[in-house]
Amino acid sequence: MTWGQRFARLVTDLVVRVPALWPVLRPALTHLFDRIAPHWDEATGPERMITFEAALERIPCEPATALDLGTGTGDGAIAIARRWPGADVLGVDVSAGMIAEARRKAPELRFEVADARRLDVPDGAFDLVAMNNVIPFFGELGRIVAPGGCLLVAFSRGPETPIYVAPGRLRRGLERAGFGLLEEVVAGPGTATVARRLSAR
Repeated sequence: MTWGQRFARLVTDLVVRVPALWPVLRPALTHLFDRIAPHWDEATGPERMITFEAALERIPCEPATALDLGTGTGDGAIAIARRWPGADVLGVDVSAGMIAEARRKAPELRFEVADARRLDVPDGAFDLVAMNNVIPFFGELGRIVAPGGCLLVAFSRGPETPIYVAPGRLRRGLERAGFGLLEEVVAGPGTATVARRLSAR
């Protein structure tokens, strides 16, 4: 891993264990992603979407509202909008640089700068929330996914992904947040988890 990838892994490990550390670590990670945003697509390649798109095929929901959380340059939001053209799709990312690239790539979609730990949306705002290589804030995921709605958490290179949460820890966090696991997906080099929000807490 590069220095930036090792730093992203360190931040992920710390924040998943102690979410209160995020406000301290967020500025440095945001700066890293702002800096690499103009080169992100060419540096990572289309293979970063293989697992995410395979997991989208396993989503049993028909979302009217969908969120691509940690959208980066927008590919997840684009994939969701292509699969469910009638859905109201929003892509958000903490990096303004990434959002600028997403807006340039897909001006027909809606993208906003936002912090995944606390989003300015109502409870149960989304029928589908999808994440590709993003730190999960379990409590917030439980708040924003509508009861009966679906969640997709993908890591494009499995354990080699810089931002990665091991399956056991991910499963425990999701269950505590009110999700029931539907399916574990392995596609290409990555892994993904599909879950359903069971009920309001």
